[in-house]
Amino acid sequence: MTGAIRTAFDAVTRHNVLVLVLMLLVTAGVAAGTAQLQLGEGESPSGSDSEVAQKMEYVQHNFGNRTGATESARKPAAVYVRSEGNALSKSALLDSLRYQRAVRDNESVAAALGDRRVLGVANLVATRAAGTPDPTLEQQIAALERASESEVEQLVGRTLTPGSPALRLLPETYEPGTTTAESHRMVFPFADTDGRTAATAALYETASERESPEYFTRGEHARDERQSTYLLNTMELVVPAALLVILAVLGFSYRDFVDVAVGFAGVVLSVLWMFGILGWLRIPAGVSIIIGPVLIVGLSVDYGLHVFMRYREQRGEAENVREPMARGLSSVSVALGLVTLTAMLGFMSNATSELTTIRQLAIAITLGVLSTLVVSLTIVPSLKVTVDRLLERAGLDRHTRPLGKTGLLQPMLKGGASLARRGAPVVLVVALVAGSAGAVAWTDLDRQSIQQQQGEIDDWKQDLPGPIGWDVSEASEHRSYVADHYRAADEDRRSRSSVLVEGTVTDPAALESVQAVHGAARESDIVFQRGDAVAVTSPLTVMEDVAASDETFRKRLREADTDGDGLPDRNLEAVYDALYATAPDRASRVLDREDGEYRSLRVIVPVQSDATTSERAAGMRSIAAAGGGDEAVSTTAVGSGILQQVQLSETADSILETLVVALVAVSVLLIVVYRLIAGSASLGAVTALPISLVAALVIGGMWVFDVPLTLLTALLLSLVIGVGVDYNIHVSDRFLQERERGRTVHDALVAATTGTGGALLGSTLTSAGAFSALLLHPNPQFEHFGTLVILAMVTSFIVAVFVLPSLLLLWTRYVRPSTTGAGSGVNHSVRADD
Repeated sequence: MTGAIRTAFDAVTRHNVLVLVLMLLVTAGVAAGTAQLQLGEGESPSGSDSEVAQKMEYVQHNFGNRTGATESARKPAAVYVRSEGNALSKSALLDSLRYQRAVRDNESVAAALGDRRVLGVANLVATRAAGTPDPTLEQQIAALERASESEVEQLVGRTLTPGSPALRLLPETYEPGTTTAESHRMVFPFADTDGRTAATAALYETASERESPEYFTRGEHARDERQSTYLLNTMELVVPAALLVILAVLGFSYRDFVDVAVGFAGVVLSVLWMFGILGWLRIPAGVSIIIGPVLIVGLSVDYGLHVFMRYREQRGEAENVREPMARGLSSVSVALGLVTLTAMLGFMSNATSELTTIRQLAIAITLGVLSTLVVSLTIVPSLKVTVDRLLERAGLDRHTRPLGKTGLLQPMLKGGASLARRGAPVVLVVALVAGSAGAVAWTDLDRQSIQQQQGEIDDWKQDLPGPIGWDVSEASEHRSYVADHYRAADEDRRSRSSVLVEGTVTDPAALESVQAVHGAARESDIVFQRGDAVAVTSPLTVMEDVAASDETFRKRLREADTDGDGLPDRNLEAVYDALYATAPDRASRVLDREDGEYRSLRVIVPVQSDATTSERAAGMRSIAAAGGGDEAVSTTAVGSGILQQVQLSETADSILETLVVALVAVSVLLIVVYRLIAGSASLGAVTALPISLVAALVIGGMWVFDVPLTLLTALLLSLVIGVGVDYNIHVSDRFLQERERGRTVHDALVAATTGTGGALLGSTLTSAGAFSALLLHPNPQFEHFGTLVILAMVTSFIVAVFVLPSLLLLWTRYVRPSTTGAGSGVNHSVRADD
């Protein structure tokens, strides 16, 4: 093995130009795969087998779909009209009708709309003005044109009375009965077909052309604009700051402009390889489009620093470039290979996740790690040799001291070896106490399924000069405005949750439970309200509405109410049958009937659109609990927020299992590899042991800095092992090399903590500095992502340089008193400077 490794790296350094050309050609071929990169998320995250998931599936399949109702075949699209003056004035209402006429001329809109009418305030007011029950759009426009300003004002007041369904077309701030409003909306009841996308595009484009009043939509096209602006803002705000920090720290670490350029080239090529491989293998990039590059950048910087610093240590004053580079690569390659294997193993431990996006991210980063190793051991050293030889021929001196050997840093880095010599047991006890405290913090971490944007974007981020400043797009402003002032135009799950009532639903207690849910909803902060009215839909509200328009059903309902409280208390099955006979579509939304048997009831609760998923879940559980006091029926809160909370809980539980599995797998791998290459299985165990401490300290740091446990941070927490083991391997491998050269334990520890520790310090500063740029991002999820990675990098460095030396000293003293001449399978009989 020794001969093969040395021969390979001799070839890389002696034939550096040929290797560089060949690898750049390979890079071009790999990079061509980026053209086929799929940026989608792949499959949606799989649901769980929890009770909530089963109930939600039951609701989706058994309510509203029994009669072939047309609701499921329609997907409304809303157009919002906002005016600086009065959006209910004659001119504003006329303009809305003319907008409808303009978009109706579009073939896609006409096909998706069919013979259905647009629902808008202008249409309702114009219908009253026309004096006919069903006027055409042209007749509506003509009627409003004939009416005077005062007549239109009177018509608006009579149309928008308290309790009118038309109030759903107005913002929450509108006072029923008044004739002024800042905005209103029109709802286009499009068919949910393939042509709907083209129809909504026409609405979006036509709305974008109008300025006074302002028209806008919130569909997929507005979302695309918002996401495009968001991504551009992220790139312009975060990337320049990250690059500036990386270049500054690389300048500090390398203290050489040429080495900074060569090292940075390796970073770029490593990321390019990762995405190229993903493209060729047709693996969707998904969330790895953001997470993958930043992790690979950190690892690539780390690899490059180790290659460069070991080369600097190996090169004598009178030596040329090639020989010390070959020796340096030979001595560091085993550690880099182990780091790659263990990092890949740590990342791939997430391939067993139930969430498809997490599995894809694990594969993407694993491939990126492998790409980084190839680039760092071929392209980077061959480019370094080529450039240095050219510069030295030009008369420039290319000798530079390693970072850890400089006067300012060497005393600090020697601290780990000094602590080990003076009191290794004390160091380990302190580390154990700190790790235990961090592990205990796990149970107290804030758990959120998806962390949402909180608050406004700081003014200073928007006021930064040029393209760097955060530009809040019009689509984002429109989204916030609608979220703050309107309920969703359709009946989707995102804006509504349900309470499922099961059991003997023909028992009067079932409707009493429904009534209790109504009462709890009125008192809940997460329920959407307009004034004192809460638009809950349930068997009670449907019965009341149907009774108001159908005399036969009204009589049946009165007969079933023996005490006159408005709640039927006998013959409920006959009442339900009558409701189905009178209004089957509406009944099927709140009653589940199969083979004539009533199995469950449903209460539909509108929720505040700005409520977080955790708030929504807690609020709906509280509402459902209010109706669960009778033994005859049970109540269950069902909704996307509740399901996400359950999935997060399952993920949080499984992440512990993933951590344990990854730790065991990495430990076994290190034990086997160190037994084969160093003759000591116990050294592998000692190297793996501090990873548990790193994970515990990171958890404690999450608690200190209020980093919540989300699906993203839970994933990154499992990747701590892949990052943390890197530093430990480098220190252990260097310690073993120095012992094999005949150095004392203390001198070997000093060489490891200053020589290799200097490279680790540069890697830590670079990676932590790059990720600190994410703290500028206005989204808390990005901020906490950066915080978590910084914690992982810093704690890994501290443990490797200041705790691991004590473990190595005790291992040498009690397990392996003599390691000199143990033979690692790699020729380490090379020159090393103090």
